[in-house]
Amino acid sequence: MVTKDSIQDDALTASEGKLRCCVVGSVGVGKTLLGLKHMARRFREDTFFLVVASKVSIFEAWIEEATKYGFEYLLPNIRFSTYLSLNKQDLDYDCVYFDEAHNILPSHESWLASFPNTMLALTGTPPKYQTSAKGKIFYKYFPVVYEYLTDDGVNDGVLNDYEIFVHMINLGITPNVKSGKAPKFFYTTEKANYTYWTKRCDEASGPKNQLITRVMRMKALMTYPSKEQYVKSLLFSMSSTDKVLLFANTQEQADKLCHYSYHSKNSNSKANLNAFKEGKINELSCVLQISEGVNIPNLKIGIIMHAYGNERKSSQRINIPVLFKFL
Repeated sequence: MVTKDSIQDDALTASEGKLRCCVVGSVGVGKTLLGLKHMARRFREDTFFLVVASKVSIFEAWIEEATKYGFEYLLPNIRFSTYLSLNKQDLDYDCVYFDEAHNILPSHESWLASFPNTMLALTGTPPKYQTSAKGKIFYKYFPVVYEYLTDDGVNDGVLNDYEIFVHMINLGITPNVKSGKAPKFFYTTEKANYTYWTKRCDEASGPKNQLITRVMRMKALMTYPSKEQYVKSLLFSMSSTDKVLLFANTQEQADKLCHYSYHSKNSNSKANLNAFKEGKINELSCVLQISEGVNIPNLKIGIIMHAYGNERKSSQRINIPVLFKFL
């Protein structure tokens, strides 16, 4: 029978004796715990480890996991760094752990090439193309020695299966979309606003202008009132029985749609996330900060506020929020 422990054991066996390697593991199979077990096998009082991650919330996850699973004795010997600060770090660590290792960049190559000791990379999403700039640096220093993907976890019963639902919403015809520039603001309808930006896209000359106008149309779609109202009703109805995580487009939108939010400008973010994890609240909104390295026990539903429109040349346009539900 495949279990999370057996997956971690197999990954540890595959990485044993490797100076530089990568373990690819799906969300939920315990990559942080795997890293701690890897540390424990190498621990001495004079051994020091560096954990590199994209944000502070991932550092906190390592500390929480170490305390939870009896590895707190490792903590005095662990230092943390973001990828942004990696090039400033010393080279005298005994082992470096790259959490969400797909964040590595070509600008890190000098440090990676100079580091003489063990490097273990952990990720669920390695670069797709090995010949891309990021792919070349990733696979050069982090050759994959073990892989366990989401489909493997679902098939083995280790991870919950899930369904994805796309909710199609008609563009509104009420003049509630603020447009124009100060001091000449005016209100138009979602349908008229989308038609305006679509016309701009069709008339744009050259790839650069086409890209700019498409981005502007996408930004307009992000905050259309009809989508926000629909998502708010979804959140209200589903959070009464299940734990629901909402991915908003902006911090302002996250605060508007949900009483409890998690983002860099909210001083209550950490308390809200902990309450959500512990089941004290059933709804939480975020932007991007929770997209990597954070595990939510018993999460049942996620809502992603996509900003897409119907590309067909039709008078009827749509914007789409996506809902995923774990079975």
